[in-house]
Amino acid sequence: MSEEVTHIRLTAWVHGRVQGVGFRWWTRSRALELGLAGSAANLADGRVEVIAEGDRDHCERLLAVLRSGESPGSVDHVVERWSPAKGGLRGFVER
Repeated sequence: MSEEVTHIRLTAWVHGRVQGVGFRWWTRSRALELGLAGSAANLADGRVEVIAEGDRDHCERLLAVLRSGESPGSVDHVVERWSPAKGGLRGFVER
């Protein structure tokens, strides 16, 4: 039986004190450890938007660490959206 790898896109909006505390760098490190491509960007309203594409299991693991309370700063809550992978992403960047 072959194992099917499902590529997916996770968009997560992280609410809390997550700007100016190393949160995007920390997120990039976790995403690269999981082999994900995408970005972490500060939004004008104080949230961080995380876009990650790759294996669904790895995206779910990234979402779990975003919610784990182990990140820099303080995460109040994370809103997620799942969609088909669009591709075209290289590496994982901070914006």
